[in-house]
Order: sequence, then C-alpha cells, then structure tokens
Amino acid sequence: MIVDRQAVFGGTEVPPAHLALDLDTLTEYLRLRIPGLRGPLSAEKFTGGQSNPTYRIVGITGPAYVLRRKPPGKLVASAHQIDREYRVLEAVGRAGLPVPKTYFYCSDESVIGSEFYIAECVEGRVFWQAELPGLSPPCRAVIYDEMNGALARLHDLDWRAAGLGDLGRHEGYTARNLARWSDIYEKSALEPIADMDALIAALPALLPVDEPVSFIHGDYGLYNLIIDPVLPRVRAILDWEMATLGNPLIDLAHHLRAWWDIPDDGGATSSLLGQDLAALGIPDIEEYVALYCARRRIAVPEMRFYLAFAQFRYAAMIQGILKRAQDGTASSRIVLHRQERVFEIARMARRTLES
Repeated sequence: MIVDRQAVFGGTEVPPAHLALDLDTLTEYLRLRIPGLRGPLSAEKFTGGQSNPTYRIVGITGPAYVLRRKPPGKLVASAHQIDREYRVLEAVGRAGLPVPKTYFYCSDESVIGSEFYIAECVEGRVFWQAELPGLSPPCRAVIYDEMNGALARLHDLDWRAAGLGDLGRHEGYTARNLARWSDIYEKSALEPIADMDALIAALPALLPVDEPVSFIHGDYGLYNLIIDPVLPRVRAILDWEMATLGNPLIDLAHHLRAWWDIPDDGGATSSLLGQDLAALGIPDIEEYVALYCARRRIAVPEMRFYLAFAQFRYAAMIQGILKRAQDGTASSRIVLHRQERVFEIARMARRTLES
C-alpha cells in the first residue's frame, strides 16, 4: 500500500495525553498578554513531525495563534532550545525574511509544564509531497522558484547586522557536523553497515578548505514552508530549531533531498527521483542549483562531496530515529522509516562520493 504523506502529516489532531495543555491556566496567562483574546481557548496539535510540539490556539473571538513548546519531561541539554528558536525568528523577521510574527516567549514552566512561545498563525498550505499533486505545471514552477529564492535570501542574510553573530562558531562547521553525525550513527547503529563505516573513514579527508559561512536553516524544505492559500507564494518559513552559522552548501545539499532521495511507498519520504520533472513543471537538480547560484552571484560549485555528506547525514538521522523508536524514546508517534533505508541511502552516498 502506498502511504499518502499529506494525509499522514497534514492538518491537526487532538493532542495525546502527555502533550495536552492545561487550557484554563493558559487562558488566564494569555488573557493578560494578548489584547482582545477571550477564552475559553481550544487547542489542536499540528500533526507533521516537529520535535517541539506545536499547537493551533483559538479563542472565542479574534485570530488563531501558534504555541510552540519544549516537550515535557527530561531532555538532552542541547536539544529543543525554544528560547534560541524564538530569538532567531525575531531576528530574521526584522531582517525581512518571511516568517510568522512573534508575540512573546515564556520561560515559566509552571504555566503548561515547559517553556513555550506564541507566534502568529499564518494561514496557508503545507505540502508534504514534493511533486505537488493536484497543481498545474506553471503553479509548481512558481512555487519551486519561490522556494529557491527564499533559500538564496536566507543564505545571503547579513547575520552580523541581524544580531546573530554569536549563534554559532564562525569556522569548521562541516568538520564539527561530520564528527557529530558520525558519533550519533555509531551510538545508534543496530547492525553493521559497511558503507557507513567506509563513509566515516573517507569523508574527513575531503573536508572543504576555507569554507564559506552563512546563516543556515538546517532543515529547509517544502514541508517547512507555508504557501499562500491561493497564490503560489511563500508566506512563511517554519521550524528554525536547527538554524545556525555554517556552510550554505551543506544546507543546500540537504535541501536537495527531494531530488536524490530514494522513493519509498511506505511514506518515509517524498522523492522526485525517476519522475518526469519537465512534465511536472519542476526544474531538475542542475537547473535548480544553477538558479540558486545565479541569485547569490556565486559560481556553481562541485557538489559531489556536499551531496555525499548530506546523504550520509540523512542515513545517520534515520538510524537515530530507528534507535529511539526501538528504545521507546521517539519524539513522534509516527515512524515510517525502515532499517533497509539506512543501507540503501548509505550505498547511494558511497556511490556519490566515489563517482
């Protein structure tokens, strides 16, 4: 059976018991901070895969709001930094990038059991399938062009002027990221994968020298964009949890996953691989990269290392998800990945590196 990712990840749901909100306490807290908000409040949790649970909050009158929180319970110290994400949202919003308007951040865990922030609820469409089913080829072409342009603007952001100079270290991003994901993989491996071992051995010798430093998103993709309800226009970029300073070509290569990922009928991914892109109105990977580079006024780079690294990192991410699922600590109730995908993606990454 082919899984419909839009049906699985789109829309909202009743929050599960461990993520339910104390709406009476929240209503009283927000009533004093959001003018015109009248309770009682209702809350629905957005279904699609956020590591930080995200809710649509609605009062009796007025607009809807978004509440994004840390998960309750004991957490890894460096993860789920809601305060950091809120700061990034404020900064990039002031710089003119399309993001939801922020209202305030709450560090008082007694209100709902964890830190949270309130932001604008931007109405629109979130697409979980890369081929954008149901849209016309011209509409798909404009959405992909919009997505490309927003990424180029993001990578060209003057992060010093935006006040984000202390967001991350200014050098050695790729080496640190490679070491981190190698360690995550090795601690998560459920069985030996020779291709992953070969990549861990080979990639360090190919690290870029004098790599560029940009503000990067960390997980930029169609699934983290809100598209206008009617027009093919990006209204907001979501999920800034992994934003930092780093190599923009690593960010780009990860973003290109829709073009290189291995199709999976089980719904683990949405891939353009093997599809008639010209008929769909979607640029191929070379056209898309060239357009991004033209917008940034940079030369088209040799992407072999960056694609292989992005593929290796993706395999490590999936392995980590599978390990957490086995241990019963997965942050999402929906785990569609299979162990075989780690083997397949590692094999692809090694072919990419050695081609």
